[in-house]
Amino acid sequence: MLTDLHGLCRYMAWSNRVFYQAVAGLPEGEVERQRPMLFGSILNLLHHVYAMDVVWQQHMTDGSHDYQQRNPPACSFAELSHLQAELDDWFVEYVTHLSRAQSCEVIEFEFIGGGTGNMTRAAMIQHVVNHTSYHRGHIEGVFYQLGIEPPTTDIPVFLRDNCSGFGARLT
Repeated sequence: MLTDLHGLCRYMAWSNRVFYQAVAGLPEGEVERQRPMLFGSILNLLHHVYAMDVVWQQHMTDGSHDYQQRNPPACSFAELSHLQAELDDWFVEYVTHLSRAQSCEVIEFEFIGGGTGNMTRAAMIQHVVNHTSYHRGHIEGVFYQLGIEPPTTDIPVFLRDNCSGFGARLT
């Protein structure tokens, strides 16, 4: 289980880097352009993903965060790209040192919108990876609307390009 969490975090870091590189190559102004999409722009949606990653990171480490809403004001794309890469690296490092007992520990937390919840660290990490993939799919829709082929960030492509043998596990 722990090696799979590590593989999922490695996959997330790789796919985010590939995706951010593709977003950086969009025509000027498209990243910030307001459009009828979740959170109103590519930049705002990417910032939402980053902010929620920070929230889950803080839940797992008994830290705190300053986010009061799921759609905080966005920073520049260049800054966000750097921050997301650093956070992705943190997740990879974090799961490298996570014990089985820690991964199974149930953590109580408060949702930003109110209410309480609890999840294991492993479930939180799986949610972070899934949440990121989910919103990359939203942004891929914008790529298609612009007539631009989005990058392929599927797990089988990650395994093929980054692991020994196509049948490799996420270890």
